[in-house]
Amino acid sequence: MAGIYIHIPFCKQKCNYCNFYSLASTRYMSEVTKAITDELLQRKDYLKGLEVETIYFGGGTPSILATADIESIVGTIYRNFRVNALAEITLEANPDDLTPGKDESLKKAGINRLSIGIQSFRQDDLQFLSRSHSSGQVTQCITDAQGAGFQNLSIDLIYGIPTLTDLGWEENLEKAFSLGIPHISAYSLTVEAKTPLELMIRNGKTKPVEENLSLSQYRILTNLMQKYGYEHYEISNFCLPGAYSRHNTAYWLGKPYLGIGPSAHSYNGTSRQWNVANLKGYIESATAGSVSSELEILSPVTQLNEYIMTSLRTIWGCDLLVVKEKYGSGEAEKLLIDSLPFIEKEQMVYREGKLFITSEGRLFTDGISSALFGEEE
Repeated sequence: MAGIYIHIPFCKQKCNYCNFYSLASTRYMSEVTKAITDELLQRKDYLKGLEVETIYFGGGTPSILATADIESIVGTIYRNFRVNALAEITLEANPDDLTPGKDESLKKAGINRLSIGIQSFRQDDLQFLSRSHSSGQVTQCITDAQGAGFQNLSIDLIYGIPTLTDLGWEENLEKAFSLGIPHISAYSLTVEAKTPLELMIRNGKTKPVEENLSLSQYRILTNLMQKYGYEHYEISNFCLPGAYSRHNTAYWLGKPYLGIGPSAHSYNGTSRQWNVANLKGYIESATAGSVSSELEILSPVTQLNEYIMTSLRTIWGCDLLVVKEKYGSGEAEKLLIDSLPFIEKEQMVYREGKLFITSEGRLFTDGISSALFGEEE
């Protein structure tokens, strides 16, 4: 199994909390589409013939693209890669880009899953986050997508927003449940360095993000998700039974993927590669026949640490048999011994040869993972 990720770097406007590579411009859109199809041709051997089971358009705002451009990219993939007949093909979308007509054309272009970045159903929160859509567009875009036949839907929500009370967060979640959304990604608002939000807080122009508010709303989130029958299958991801994001799950399980577009990352199990995060540089290098990129060969210890980090984020846990087979029995034994303090604190459990983070332990997943990392000799 393998996946293909397509990075579309354009946005109508930059959200104040975002640190992904994206531009508040649509200049060079046709040139980037052409460069993406060129790169797909240039790198068609990267996956070594593995069957492609997922295609994911991320960004930026992929829904800003003309449907004809999306169709061109999807068609190039089908002509040059071995794509599974039941492949999951996801497009990230903003509510203000979706209309009944756009939904229908996206389905015809091959998109069968939408991931809609609503972030909140509340206007105060959307204004705080400098989102381009209004609360009125949120529910409408979801019902329109469902009416067009998109049953495989995901929405993004953000909690810990200074304008969002615990009651408001409960109402946000209840609204999502009432709409029958099968997959919900929920993220705590994080203040990233060099973002407009970080500058605004530093200059006292807006309220800081409070950790206690985020913790309270995280607990509301997990309790309500359980009440409504959603599986907490990854730190920030919840779904009704069977409605996992197949593409993102492949990342967490260490499957290979090809990243196409400016700043996109690729992974083949032993190395990681990432394209230049520069629009003109990307276009020029793709047009010249080889996209400018950097390559990191992953040492066995780095590979092990990445497995620990990603597997502990999921309900499938860290399999010590996998560690033993790939990295040696000594590493598996060390990992179990190093986990004992966290098991005693009930932040981890060990059963059937696997290590899992508990519900309360999820609040400390990054710290637990880093404490279990192996060290280069």
